[in-house]
Amino acid sequence: MNMYNRNEPVIIDAQNSFDAQAIMRQVFTWMTLGLALTAVVAFATVFTPLVNLVANPIVLMVAMIAEFGIVMGISLGFNRLSAGAATALFFVYAALNGFTLALVLLAFSIDTLFLAFIATSALFAAMAIIGYTTHLDLTRIGTYLIMGVIGLVIAMVVNMFVGSGPLDLIISGLGVLIFTGLTAYDTQRISRMAAQLNVSSGGEGTASKIGIYGALKLYLDFINLFLFILRFFGGRRR
Repeated sequence: MNMYNRNEPVIIDAQNSFDAQAIMRQVFTWMTLGLALTAVVAFATVFTPLVNLVANPIVLMVAMIAEFGIVMGISLGFNRLSAGAATALFFVYAALNGFTLALVLLAFSIDTLFLAFIATSALFAAMAIIGYTTHLDLTRIGTYLIMGVIGLVIAMVVNMFVGSGPLDLIISGLGVLIFTGLTAYDTQRISRMAAQLNVSSGGEGTASKIGIYGALKLYLDFINLFLFILRFFGGRRR
């Protein structure tokens, strides 16, 4: 139940409440720094001997498993992790993701990567603003979007064996739509978490962790949106 849907007025103790806008600024700051680290590591991997490691299937698989473990660790260990530990794990994840995404730099032309990044940034910014400012409750749509992600993963696995060009185009389009919606949904969800924090309920330590947790969620939305837009654009190197 949404606490803001009750009929009685909501009394906010201005002295004990957090500045939700400050927390959201922290979310986007951490997210931007994470993306910057990912880009630096990706380019460093491509233009150094590290490129030989990313081409090794075993090394790549270990890195991807580690990424999955870190995401699960931050998400499931939210209440147990300290803010410092969560921050360190987030940046380790961003660096590992840069290492694995070096394959993208090798596969696509610079022009296509640049156009995909500009399109992703514009679309992400628009949906984040909508999610933060809209008065509509996006909870229900978020449930369907998460179900859509599961269906998307299944379709991608199937297409690995089928190798259908039209199906790949459909998957790319659906991926763009799903992660566009998730950007708005996650932004609203994080902003509401920030708005409900207060000092008296012990939220001071939690505020920093929400900053990292929110940064991770939106970072994942941005990266996935970028990858699906990239697939949609095409433009692989010959």
